[in-house]
Amino acid sequence: MPAPVMVRLVLMVAAAATALALSLAACGGGSDGSGSDPAALAPAKSPLYIEAAVQPEGAVKANVESLAQKIAGVDDLGELIVSELESSATDSGEELDFEQEVEPWLGETGGLFFREFDGEDFHRYGIVVQSADADATQSFIDKQNEESDEPVQDGSYEGVDYAVESDDGTTIGIIDDFLAIAEDEATFKAMVDTADGEESLADDDRFSETFDAASEGSFADVYVDVGGLLDQSDEAVDPEAKQFLDSAGIDPSEATAVASLIPGSDQVEIEFSSDLAGENPPSGDASGLLGAMPADSVAAVALANFGDRVGEALDQIDANGIPGEVPPRKLKSSLKEVGVDLDEIAGSVGSLAVFAEGSSERDLAGAAVLETSSAGEARNTVSSIGLFLRATGTPGVTTVSGGFSGFSVRDQEELGDKPLVVGAKGERIAVAYGLPAATRALNPSSSDTLAGDPAYEEAVSALGGTPISGFADGPAALEVASSLIAGSDDEEGFNDAKPYLAKIAWLAIGSTSSDELATAKLIAAIAK
Repeated sequence: MPAPVMVRLVLMVAAAATALALSLAACGGGSDGSGSDPAALAPAKSPLYIEAAVQPEGAVKANVESLAQKIAGVDDLGELIVSELESSATDSGEELDFEQEVEPWLGETGGLFFREFDGEDFHRYGIVVQSADADATQSFIDKQNEESDEPVQDGSYEGVDYAVESDDGTTIGIIDDFLAIAEDEATFKAMVDTADGEESLADDDRFSETFDAASEGSFADVYVDVGGLLDQSDEAVDPEAKQFLDSAGIDPSEATAVASLIPGSDQVEIEFSSDLAGENPPSGDASGLLGAMPADSVAAVALANFGDRVGEALDQIDANGIPGEVPPRKLKSSLKEVGVDLDEIAGSVGSLAVFAEGSSERDLAGAAVLETSSAGEARNTVSSIGLFLRATGTPGVTTVSGGFSGFSVRDQEELGDKPLVVGAKGERIAVAYGLPAATRALNPSSSDTLAGDPAYEEAVSALGGTPISGFADGPAALEVASSLIAGSDDEEGFNDAKPYLAKIAWLAIGSTSSDELATAKLIAAIAK
């Protein structure tokens, strides 16, 4: 049976948010806990909440329209969505005049929450939309219910009237100054109780602190209670993983996160903030090393203070051992007996960068590049790795030359045609797939690095004060992806998306931290 128009309106609001048609009220993020806040109707402990404005204005609206035109050739995205909604209503034998029947009462802000998560899917949703005219909103609800092909059952709870659709239980009514739509009657009643004083999401300090970190100028903000999701899905953290998280000061049961979608006239930015990084979130700046990667890299990423993270991981592995292979407290001592000092290696390592190059699966290559404290440490580390491989009887280990010191490992079955090359030059170590990639990693030319690429320079500028930690060339990445996915079951869907992916000029990632909050940015630039 055709869905009532009101339900299609709900779907339109949700789809518009994800389709870049919505923005936050006043072009900013965060909740104030007031009665005009949709989060005030969301029950406390809701693990997922999305807030957006249903009528974007000013720069936000202009940016949305600019992106829609550049990406999909759509001149007025809002008009297109309304047109599709009205057309859908007509096709279902119902009529809807959005401008006359909806726009006069439609408020500024809307929210969507889910109360339950089963490990795979979210359930028990509630949608809250500000109403500028409660009487007009009620008249619209009554009209749609009268025209519905399915019978509607009226109800009342704590003085709030509502209607329940018989086909799927969707419950609709007006709570205070909000149009409220719930997946079922029980969720609607929970929203009424929340409005009457029971604790709401807006009253939760963790929610407020996290949501206040949402970015200015965002389309929509998505709040996630990480601990709540773990509790509801009955997903226990692996004991070994928990030990490592504890050592880093990370308690996922208390973690929260917020993601913000921010439009620009020629780019889309997603900013993610979370306290999941623990007491000591990753810090530092590896942009210098990233910028030294080859200019024709398809993609490259970098991580500051990588040695510290390796040291923490090795401490945990040594303490717990490797089941069936190495007893607890034996890993480091056993390797030290053959001349490999893991603590010394980890202590000498600084930042890490990884790059990939090539245009197809056949010619893909790349390298991981490590910065060390000195040229001597770099040579000693490579020597220790070679010593360890020989001590463990690894076949195919051969000394290489090419302007650096190191060795290669050949294994046709595991590695294919190219050898794994480990080399050192100056203060850098490279672990590369193929000798050419190792040579390029250890012998960079200042005129042939990412730092000299105009697109990379644009990415660094777009990130502002956030250090860049990842970069991908849009056309090159699309070419590689096309090669890798050709002939697979996903090829048809990929080809459908390809015209839109071809609009991406480059992708950039940046990250920073403050106190216990880690923030990451992902920017996709649209080709001019």
